[in-house]
Amino acid sequence: MKPAWSVILLTTQIGAAQGLFLLVFLLNIFKTPPREFVLVSCAVSLGLLISGLIASFFHLGRPERAWRAASQWRTSWLSREVIVLPAFMGMVALYGLLIFFEFEKNISIWVGGVAVLLCLALFICTGMIYACLPFLQEWRSPLTLVNFFLLGTASGLTLSVPLAVIAHPQFVGPLALGAFALAAVAWAVRIASLVRNARLRPKSTMASAIGIAHPRIVQKAQGFMGGSYNTREFFHRRPDLLVRAVRWSFLLLLFPVPAWLLGWGGGSLATFIAAFALQFAGLLAERWYFFAEARHPQNLYYQAAS
Repeated sequence: MKPAWSVILLTTQIGAAQGLFLLVFLLNIFKTPPREFVLVSCAVSLGLLISGLIASFFHLGRPERAWRAASQWRTSWLSREVIVLPAFMGMVALYGLLIFFEFEKNISIWVGGVAVLLCLALFICTGMIYACLPFLQEWRSPLTLVNFFLLGTASGLTLSVPLAVIAHPQFVGPLALGAFALAAVAWAVRIASLVRNARLRPKSTMASAIGIAHPRIVQKAQGFMGGSYNTREFFHRRPDLLVRAVRWSFLLLLFPVPAWLLGWGGGSLATFIAAFALQFAGLLAERWYFFAEARHPQNLYYQAAS
């Protein structure tokens, strides 16, 4: 598939925002962190959500009709995501306001609990947009959902470390350790999905696609004299060397490099910011590879010509 940067930015930014909010809510229940830490984290989370939503509009052919994307909520995971995302944004904003005006803690917990449910629903909706497609074997797996959740929460936890340096210094160590552990799990699960996908075998061949049982069928044309939607949107047209380079880059940036910075890089604010920035760059590369790795069956016809 052709990676769309608008969708890549949407999924990586809202994933980090979701992970950060989940962490802050849990801390606010069990550890009672400083009010400033909660407020800053909610503001950053909301900013990432807004930025991701803005990025998604660049994927629309007719942005003025964006509201129609929610009309198929009964059958479409994309429509459900379109509904859940702004609802989650609203609850994050309300939760931050309750903390800012120091409302009774029970009220903020109830609001935060609703936000957590919406957060988890958003993870499910985003992952199922891809996992529900039976003709893309690379995506049709529970690992797709698990990876979206783990990578998002891991990036949010890594982001919380520099925020803690600013507003909650005494908790920097535990947060860095948690970010290290969760990133390691996310990295391992992503490797498992790579191993799974490498073992996949196409269900369709040129022979089965055209119904001719012949041992050697050669493609002579793409079926179009010029470019078309099929030739532009369902194959990335990047050399295999680049695709492999992207794969190795995100495997390094998702965990090994940020882990070193979190654990042995000096412990300064600049180091923790660099850890999140490099991990987020790895997330962008991972999401690009996620799309590029998926082999659409229609590419039997349109991917190449002899």
